[in-house]
Amino acid sequence: MKNPTREERQWLFRYLEDHLLGATGGVRLFQAAAQTWEGTQHGRTLSRLHDEIDHERSELLTSLRSQGHRPNPAKMVFAHLSAAAARLNPLNVSKAENGPGAQLELEALQSLVRGKEALWETLLALLDDGWSFTGYDRERLTQLAERARGQQREIAAIMVSTAAERFRA
Repeated sequence: MKNPTREERQWLFRYLEDHLLGATGGVRLFQAAAQTWEGTQHGRTLSRLHDEIDHERSELLTSLRSQGHRPNPAKMVFAHLSAAAARLNPLNVSKAENGPGAQLELEALQSLVRGKEALWETLLALLDDGWSFTGYDRERLTQLAERARGQQREIAAIMVSTAAERFRA
């Protein structure tokens, strides 16, 4: 194990910024999905997942800042513009629980959470190589990776339990 160089840490910060950018849009997509499914048991699940993912995004931003890194302003402007577009819910413009738009919306949510799981797994691997991350230890990163797997299962359960109805005329 060796301490990462300044250049290596900058590479990591860029990677984390990209995840922060994705999380910013992802939070809005979860919010849009929760609104689509509002009034159903799935709406409650998606609303809770939105809250969890929003908290994890804030936690990532806090960790970056506490390590003395300020996210690239241009990337953050892009993130907020993307989040505004996500609020319009381009995957499910009709905001309906049925049809291909709803299916694509759920698939996108699952992909976003899989990407987040990959982030936590990557940080765990770096931790094994001697890196350290303010706010994240092995226990917390493992917990976050497990949570992401659980979130994926919950989204998959919604897809499976509603698929037949979603494609009926």
